Amino acid sequence: MSSELYFIYDSHCPWSYAATPLVVALDDAFPEMEVHAWHCANYDGGSSVGFNAIKSVEKESDVPFSQEYIRFADSPKNSIISANLLAWISTKQSDKLLTVLQALQHAHFVEGNSLGKKIDFTELAEDLKLSIPNKVFKEELSKDALYVLSDINDLQEFMGTVSFPALLLVHNDNAVLLNHAQYIGDPESIVADVEKQLQD
Repeated sequence: MSSELYFIYDSHCPWSYAATPLVVALDDAFPEMEVHAWHCANYDGGSSVGFNAIKSVEKESDVPFSQEYIRFADSPKNSIISANLLAWISTKQSDKLLTVLQALQHAHFVEGNSLGKKIDFTELAEDLKLSIPNKVFKEELSKDALYVLSDINDLQEFMGTVSFPALLLVHNDNAVLLNHAQYIGDPESIVADVEKQLQD
């Protein structure tokens, strides 16, 4: 019996930030389940998150936002380097991917780090003992990140939605789109529901 979880997200998206604890809870509860966390690189420097979106996430979830982050809610976000980094991590050290994603989200949403240029990643690389190659810090998507986008496009076609964050559970021949909004703020509930799905 094989099971896989697909998580489509953007590191700079507050809803993705709130959904990440659900993925971590599932990864902890079901170590035999293969987790695919794919960065969709939605924020390319041309759009912002917006104050209202942050307030909605705060209301629905337990994830913290600093005043430093909220102050720049309406400033354009750019997650290209983060997408490159996470694509590189997934090919080189996939077991660290969720840890690196959580560290990036903490740096962005709690410490107010824009993660928009190479220097923004120095402390994170030191803390996590990562030797990040220079190709990650280019201002366009790397080959690895473009491969991920191609996989995302295929999966979105299968799911019939381009919305993100998205959580798709595949167990044997069944695929179930999990409604992350139903579980945000209560990771234990998604673990219980997935456990039932895996027993069917």
